[in-house]
Amino acid sequence: MVSSPHEASHRIFQERPELLTPVFSLLGVPLPEQASIEVLSADATEIRPLERRVDSVLRITSCSGPTFLLAIEAQGGKKPEKASSWAYYLAYLNAKYGCPALLLVVCQDSATSKWAGEPFRMGIEGWTAQTTHPLVLGPDNVPTITDSDEAAQDLALATFAAMTHGKAADPTPILEALAIALGSADSESAEYYSELLEIGLGDSPARATWRKMMSVVTYFPGRGTYRETAYLEGKAEGKAEGKAEGKAVGEAVGKAESVLRILDLRQVPLTDDDRARVTACTDLAVLNQWVDLSVTVTDVADLWAVEAASEE
Repeated sequence: MVSSPHEASHRIFQERPELLTPVFSLLGVPLPEQASIEVLSADATEIRPLERRVDSVLRITSCSGPTFLLAIEAQGGKKPEKASSWAYYLAYLNAKYGCPALLLVVCQDSATSKWAGEPFRMGIEGWTAQTTHPLVLGPDNVPTITDSDEAAQDLALATFAAMTHGKAADPTPILEALAIALGSADSESAEYYSELLEIGLGDSPARATWRKMMSVVTYFPGRGTYRETAYLEGKAEGKAEGKAEGKAVGEAVGKAESVLRILDLRQVPLTDDDRARVTACTDLAVLNQWVDLSVTVTDVADLWAVEAASEE
């Protein structure tokens, strides 16, 4: 049965083909400019009982370079039998589509990456009939992105990097950078990359860290507010009280940011004092009412009426 991390490691290339541009740069392979990318059938089965299936197959077409195929395999460990499977895939795809085929192997640990990068030779002693040279992406050549601004510039690459380094000794800085970046992304992208990474991390400790982080840190704008600092310090100390307080504070920060974002989108006039008053509120009941009202109010004074009523 195909595992969730396995699926996520290659599916991201199907659904976010723009990832190929930075990835090919990492591999030192030139990608033609203005290339169009098409997802092809991954079935490489012939009319015989043995089923063969590539994880993903993309056809890359450009007016400035050759059309070629990219077979993508997610590899979780060393499997000697893959040498013949990969050679078969490339030969089959070349024959079926009539254009060159490359193999990209995606790994999440260094040992598998080094093994997958070997040339795999087929033949007998003294004579090589065929050699397969995979392109490999893994912890050794995929960058660690720990800056939220850098992560925000390319969410696909940042997510793929977090997935690739999910087994690192301490992936927290990588996850935090992506969480903050997703906090300022559009809701569709934030949801997609958040869920894809959770799947890609499998049952690792990093997944538990990511799920906890996304319940709070996603909404942090990275402005160094005392709420954000309180949460991060509580988490670093590993104290139960600090974590609970940080989670509550983070939720309040998220709701306050939502109120301000909705009001800004609706062009409701706000002074600096108004903004400070919203961000200073820690009463979740009040903040929940403000979120609802922010969709309809035309004057921020209507929000203050709710706060005054809660104090009576």
